[in-house]
Amino acid sequence: MVGNVPNLLTLTRILLLPFFAATLIYKEYDYALMLFIVASITDILDGLIARIKNQITYFGTILDPVADKFFIITSFVLMSNFSLIPKWLTVIVISKDIIVITGCLIVYIVTNKLVIEPSFLGKASSTSQFIMIGLVLLLLNLGDGIIVPYFLFVLVAVLTSAAGIDYVYKGLKVANSESTE
Repeated sequence: MVGNVPNLLTLTRILLLPFFAATLIYKEYDYALMLFIVASITDILDGLIARIKNQITYFGTILDPVADKFFIITSFVLMSNFSLIPKWLTVIVISKDIIVITGCLIVYIVTNKLVIEPSFLGKASSTSQFIMIGLVLLLLNLGDGIIVPYFLFVLVAVLTSAAGIDYVYKGLKVANSESTE
């Protein structure tokens, strides 16, 4: 069901995105941090409620990662545009997502099945990206010239790249197994 509480929480996260983007554009970092926290809470609650109340839907399994990607990509593009994070990191994050989405489409065309199973590396990658966004916002609000340590950018890049490689490998396995049947 589209209108259950977990799906409504996910839709709320998507609807918060333009306001979050505006706060970044206008350098209202305190509001950006508040909206980020609210969005993060809705992300945690939608999955928790869906599992506890057995309200997991196909719509929700597609919509939740889409909402996450919208938030991550918007954050990385805007933050790199304002030199809050390195542009090369944004290129890695977006490239990985484009490769994965393209791979899913190809696998769907080859197999007529769309099975999106998040991997451990995929979850670790997304988690590291969200933590990076939250950390940048927190440090912006603390002021005093505190910056994110460079090795954390590298860590996010490595996790993101590893997740991308893992998804490509798994997609090729699926496509190869289907083409031999």
